[in-house]
Formats: sequence, structure tokens, C-alpha cells
Amino acid sequence: MRNAVNLSLKHLFLVLFIVLIWGINFIAVYVGLESFPPFLLSAIRFGLSALPWVFMLPKPDAPLKFVLGYGLFNFAMQFGLLFSGIHLGLSPGLASLLLQISVFFSMGLAFIFFKDKPSVLKICGSLISFVGIGIVAAHIKGGATFIGLVLTLLAAFSWAAGNMFTKKVNAQSPLSLVVWGNLIAFPFMVVLSLVLEGPALIEHSLHKASWETIAAVFYIVYISTHIGYGAWGFLLKSYSPSAVVPFTLLIPVVGFFSSAVFLGEDLPSWKLLASLFIIGGLVFGLLERQIRSLLRILAPEKAG
Repeated sequence: MRNAVNLSLKHLFLVLFIVLIWGINFIAVYVGLESFPPFLLSAIRFGLSALPWVFMLPKPDAPLKFVLGYGLFNFAMQFGLLFSGIHLGLSPGLASLLLQISVFFSMGLAFIFFKDKPSVLKICGSLISFVGIGIVAAHIKGGATFIGLVLTLLAAFSWAAGNMFTKKVNAQSPLSLVVWGNLIAFPFMVVLSLVLEGPALIEHSLHKASWETIAAVFYIVYISTHIGYGAWGFLLKSYSPSAVVPFTLLIPVVGFFSSAVFLGEDLPSWKLLASLFIIGGLVFGLLERQIRSLLRILAPEKAG
């Protein structure tokens, strides 16, 4: 694994590209949920992401429990909970922000399971970003229901847990890991959709699907899942989680502005202030080496 703070320039651009993909993905999810209930949309996503690709890509080389954990936490639980949260009233912009609490879950889990202790400066950067999360929490009202908030926070924990399983699975290619993870999640979500949403609603939803819905599903499956998660898995295998995961704090910035542009979501001053704190915390953590160098220059030499 490479040094935690030494992302190469091309990998820096790659992680920023993933941020852009995933930020816009919340718009696609919102559009998809206008026609499909959340568990059905999740099942469609997992099915199309896995098939027929699972027959072309090798199974990840890892114990079955790690592959199952990856699929259940990173896909079934994360997206089942997230889609349900948005379906119950949480706006795409706020959902994209609240999901980033996974950064703090990831750092804690990485310390517990991999002894990957975050530096003091990274912790300070996370606390600065947490102020932005707090600003959002203080303004949640109206359409953003309490249950939607809770489900999204649970989705954030699921994403963090899935990142830990990613480190345990030795896949020949990041895309194969994504495909097999979706295959694991698919039957679980089919059962949940049939039991909780029912065949009648499923049939009605499929019949009324528009071309916008189909485009949204295409984006969710092939852009967000195959490209986004394939590249994300590569980065997590190459770097420490504490070096890669903080970049996800930029996702809500993309989510806010894309929601404002495409969906007309309000962009009041408190959202902008929250975004500034989040970006500030991310920059603070990423500039750790430069900050340490500056402190060494400014600190007086000890005598003797």
C-alpha cells in the first residue's frame, strides 16, 4: 500500500472524477424514484450491474464471508437505506451531504481493524468538516423527514463497513469485485421488493417508466456503479482509507449544485456555509505535510 498522503496526480484527478460521478448520481436516483419504489430501483440496479458481466469476470479471490460482507454492506444495505431515505422525503442535496458521515465511520473502523491511526491533523480536519454536518443537521425540517435522516445515516455506516471489506478482498480487477458484490445484493433486494412493495406496485411501476427513468437507471448502473465503484475499489486497494475516503466530502458540494441546477432545489446561505466547512476540513487534512513543514519552520529550535 502506498503512503497515506501521497496520491499521485493522475489518481488525484481520478478521485475527483469519481466525486463528480457520485455527486450527480443523486439526481439520477431522485429521477428513478419518481417511477420506481426504492427496493425495486435497488433490485434493478443490482441486477443490471451484475448480469451478464458476472459470467465474464472471475470471482474475487477471498473467503466467501468477505465477499458476502462486501456485497451486503457496500450495496444491499447502503443503497436500500439511501434510496428509502430519499423516497421518504430527504432531498438529493441533503442526502449527498449526510452520507459523507461515512468518512468518520471509515476512519474509526480502519483504526479498529487495520490499526490505521489517523493523524492529529486529519482528526482536526474531520472536526472542521463535522461543523458543516452540524449546520445541516440544525436546519433539517420540512420535506427532510426524521426517518429519512436516520436511514441515510445508517447507509453511511454501511458504506464505511463496505470499505473495510474491500480491503479484505483480493479481486483480479476492481470491476469484478463490483459486479460480484452486486450479484450478492440482487436476490436480497428482489425479496424485499416483493415482500414490502408487492407484485402489483412492481408491475405498475415498470409499466409507467419513462425515458427519463430509463436514462437515470443507465447512469446509476453503468456510470455510477461500474465506472465509479470500479475506480473506487482500485484506489482503496492502492492507498490507505484515510487518504482516499476524505475526498467523498466533496460529493455533497456537487450534489447541492447539481440539485439546484437540475431540480431547482433551494440553495440557501446555510448550505453554502456548510459546504465551506466541509471543503475546509478536507483541505486541512490533505495539506497535512505542508502544515507540518510550516510548523517546523515557525517553531523555534529547542536549545541543547
